[in-house]
Amino acid sequence: MTVCPKLRSILKKARDVVGLATAATTTTTVPSSSPSPATAPFKAASAMDDFQNLKTRLCIIGSGPAAHTAAIYAARAELSPVLFEGWMANDIAPGGQLTTTSEVENFPGFPEGVQGMELMDRCRQQSLRFGTQIFTETVNRVDFSGAPFKVFTDAKTVLADAVVVATGAVAKKLNFPGSGEPKDGGFWNRGISACAVCDGAAPIFRNKPLAVIGGGDSAMEEANYLTKYGSKVYIIHRRDTFRASKIMQNRAMTNPKIDVLWNSTVVEAYGDGEKGVLGGLKVKNVVTGEISDLKVSGLFFAIGHEPATKFLDGQLELDSDGYVVTKPGTTQTSVRGVFAAGDVQDKKYRQAVTAAGTGCMAALDAEHYLQEIGSQVGKSD
Repeated sequence: MTVCPKLRSILKKARDVVGLATAATTTTTVPSSSPSPATAPFKAASAMDDFQNLKTRLCIIGSGPAAHTAAIYAARAELSPVLFEGWMANDIAPGGQLTTTSEVENFPGFPEGVQGMELMDRCRQQSLRFGTQIFTETVNRVDFSGAPFKVFTDAKTVLADAVVVATGAVAKKLNFPGSGEPKDGGFWNRGISACAVCDGAAPIFRNKPLAVIGGGDSAMEEANYLTKYGSKVYIIHRRDTFRASKIMQNRAMTNPKIDVLWNSTVVEAYGDGEKGVLGGLKVKNVVTGEISDLKVSGLFFAIGHEPATKFLDGQLELDSDGYVVTKPGTTQTSVRGVFAAGDVQDKKYRQAVTAAGTGCMAALDAEHYLQEIGSQVGKSD
């Protein structure tokens, strides 16, 4: 049938409008060289339900070094992974905690250091390069009661033969004037941090007085670590005794560069003139009510982390602190076929490089599991 030019123009405009409307409702990133239909990593349940009900061999939940390392290894192993990077999940942008860090100097391969956001963008681009399908959506529910596993966002349901949980953990912070983001008048990443090992060696902290808030083993460890760089380290604790182990307390209390401010809380952080960095703290004694001025160039929160495991709704075994329990030496969880990597299962090291390492392990564990159950491309279709 011959279509007149005018009608053809009308049909083209209508098609473009429909295409734009579809694109506006789809939050997905697809690599430049998309897989062919025969080897696509997922398949829509129907043409009318495109990108809503997906099927895949491996679904990865997370967006940090663990998630992207798992994606890179899985994609190169032709597992065609689907990755949900979240959208401001736990109030953090896709990329995880590193996106809240300025310069990263302890990740191998970057002798001059690298900005946290740039590092995660490079990881993301590498995932895409090998064919990972990335969706900028937050997983809010899962069903691990039987295979295939079900992963849910507000817009999609995914059926997966295997799942890697790499949702990380968020450092607990205290809220007081000056503790927030620079755009809000605060000094976060401009003198205030939640990781001494990550940031303590930065030039702004060297040979300067520093402070740590906390009373557990992490606080003792971070205070001792910071004495390598700071001229003085104050531990600020709201009680008159530490909850840290005796050996960790002894290390801190016998360190000549550490002083303890007992029964104290920080009520305000202020700047150092026009430099835009932390200049000091207002510290309140909770017993006397007296507020004193403490001149420090760095403040480190060491009051624990909260793993992002609430969405699991108890379907995986967690420890007393809410971290996913994995079988020693592996990333296997309490559910066969579900693996965990990164800070969501690691409360000891919590480093980008260790997270990446467990991401590699999770991908290899998942690959072996899929081989064991005989999962093949198209098997879930």
